[in-house]
Amino acid sequence: QVQLVELGGGLVQPGGSLRLSCAASGCIFSINAMGWYRQAPGKQGELVAAITSGGSTNYADSVKGRFTISRDNAKNTVYLQKNSLKPEDTAVYYCNADIKYGSSWFNAKTEDYWGQGTQVTVSS
Repeated sequence: QVQLVELGGGLVQPGGSLRLSCAASGCIFSINAMGWYRQAPGKQGELVAAITSGGSTNYADSVKGRFTISRDNAKNTVYLQKNSLKPEDTAVYYCNADIKYGSSWFNAKTEDYWGQGTQVTVSS
């Protein structure tokens, strides 16, 4: 069984910073791309940032220059450092990972997993 656990949400004032983390656990052989999505009330969900196993990144235009995605492959963890936060960054943030897992390499499967979501509220 594979699980993604997110930490780091909360209430922050405009201009402030937060760091989210998402750790994968279970019988994991490898993790391909990892990313962060967000869902704001009344809006469509959007990809915020993604990172490949090799470290290549891409960002939504709305967060470029303010958010930084990184990962620690030894810890199966992805991070999202968010600076210069704005009220429009308020949303539930979900991590996502493409994970190869199984009891042995020969019966390993690759599936998409999601974290439970963490609320980030930017307000004065």
